[in-house]
Amino acid sequence: MNESEEQINRFEEAIRKLKIQYDIFFAGVRKLPPTEDKKRLDEMMRDLSGKSRIRDNAMRFRLSTLISRYNQFQELWGRQMREREEGPTDYRRRVAALAGNNGAEKKEATPPPRPAPVTSGAPDPYVRVTRSEEGEALKTLHAQILEANQRLGKSSALSLEQVAAMVQKQAQDLRDRFKVETIAFRVETVEGKVKLKARPVQER
Repeated sequence: MNESEEQINRFEEAIRKLKIQYDIFFAGVRKLPPTEDKKRLDEMMRDLSGKSRIRDNAMRFRLSTLISRYNQFQELWGRQMREREEGPTDYRRRVAALAGNNGAEKKEATPPPRPAPVTSGAPDPYVRVTRSEEGEALKTLHAQILEANQRLGKSSALSLEQVAAMVQKQAQDLRDRFKVETIAFRVETVEGKVKLKARPVQER
């Protein structure tokens, strides 16, 4: 493995870790956004982007894909930060006004009717996790793990950050294997141990 490949590997791992930190922040567990970590990742990206000695086509394509993914995350985090500061309704109204969509406020003021609840059948035990929005899913899985351990008479020391790391690793493995975006998780108790079971979700 050459130096450039090692740097790209570190860049990919840094993106994964920064995404976990932002997910934890937006889930309300972390008080401040990971600004310093983001600055270091930005510097790493600028350094890699300025390298002209990466001659391998596959490595250049991989770097380009990672930079594109990171830019998408930055757009998502920026939007979530603005919604956090202004409120989602005010932010969407402002964007609609800038776009010249005068009817957006009326549509926002009158939310669409909710579908009638389905009373038949058991609830889906799986919690769906996507790349862009997983904060609430992580909190749900963390709570389910704590509850499952309590039922066993055990006290779980797993933090939300540790659960997030476990989910991220399993999700990435399944995304790479099955080429899907959404991974579903459920908390199971097997032989007196609480475990996370994951499966890919094939979107139609």
